[in-house]
Amino acid sequence: MYRLLPILLTLALPGCFLAPGMDMNTDSNGLTEIELPARKDGQLVKEKVRVMPITADLIIEKEVARQQAVGQLLPVDNTKTSYRIGPQDRLQITVWEHPELNDPGGEKILPEMAGKVVDDNGDLYYPYVGNLHVGGKTIPEVREELTRELSRFFKKVKLDIRVLSFQAHRVAVVGEVKQPGVLAMNETPLTVAEAISRAGGATKDSDMNNVALARDGKLYKLDVQALYEKGLTTQNVLLKDGDVLNVGDQKDSKVYVMGEVGRQQAVQINKGRMSLAQALAEAYGVDFNTSRPGDIYVVRAGDMKPEIFQLNAESPDAMILAEQFPLQAHDTLFVGTAGVTQWSRVLNQILPGSFTAIMSQAALMGM
Repeated sequence: MYRLLPILLTLALPGCFLAPGMDMNTDSNGLTEIELPARKDGQLVKEKVRVMPITADLIIEKEVARQQAVGQLLPVDNTKTSYRIGPQDRLQITVWEHPELNDPGGEKILPEMAGKVVDDNGDLYYPYVGNLHVGGKTIPEVREELTRELSRFFKKVKLDIRVLSFQAHRVAVVGEVKQPGVLAMNETPLTVAEAISRAGGATKDSDMNNVALARDGKLYKLDVQALYEKGLTTQNVLLKDGDVLNVGDQKDSKVYVMGEVGRQQAVQINKGRMSLAQALAEAYGVDFNTSRPGDIYVVRAGDMKPEIFQLNAESPDAMILAEQFPLQAHDTLFVGTAGVTQWSRVLNQILPGSFTAIMSQAALMGM
């Protein structure tokens, strides 16, 4: 009877109890059994994902691709340009030796009332000249044009123009900065680093590896931490009117550790850097009594571009690969369960409550 007891146990258990926990099953081609949603050519499709072994070649390939992505310039003109006048800018125009053309009241006038405001059409009214279109022009261009127009009425015209109040061009800085809001752009070109500084700097919860720039209906990812630590100036792009800069929150940058580890938990990524070995250590390591070290997986959703990696850690030197393999936010790290552990858990689930019923069934069958 006792030789047949394992058979009875198998018959008595539902299928879901035969292998408690999760396993990564693949077909003969190394593809997942389950179809996953993926984005291809702008369309969502279902496809199986290949499980890729974590090797030195894979780590080198991923690092080269990461450096190329971080060092990529935005597809816009990043050269410094002069400030261009726009609607609601307030200009102060001073014509030497012709005080009647200047602001009435001179220095006694309130600053907020001084100068002349460019209207919504980009036009500016000036005595003798009438409406002068200044929108989209630089200060030297407007100075040259106004001098030419006034020279029709006065001899040896000398004038100066400066912007008293910059209102035409603005960018928004939101997210994890101390003073989120809208910043006015002036004659000094505004870069990403300058915008974050003018917004009070980043908060302690900011993720400078994850800064998003929304421009013209598109979203660009910037690694400002690489600018600060490595001097990667390609990430310090010039901003333009209408840009929205969003500094990410590091609380959302976590790795989820599951399976046969000392403690299943979500592990916080610090400054955008965490290796596979670090994540395992944060979870109190692999449980060698219950785990299958050859089946350590990193599952990466990747914004509808799923990837699955496998580390065979049966040899201690595999931990070098684990230390060199960088994780990304929202990665899931899973450590597989040993076969003997699965069977042990089967017995723990059926004993002692189901043991009497199984023995009774065996007695009725004459065993």
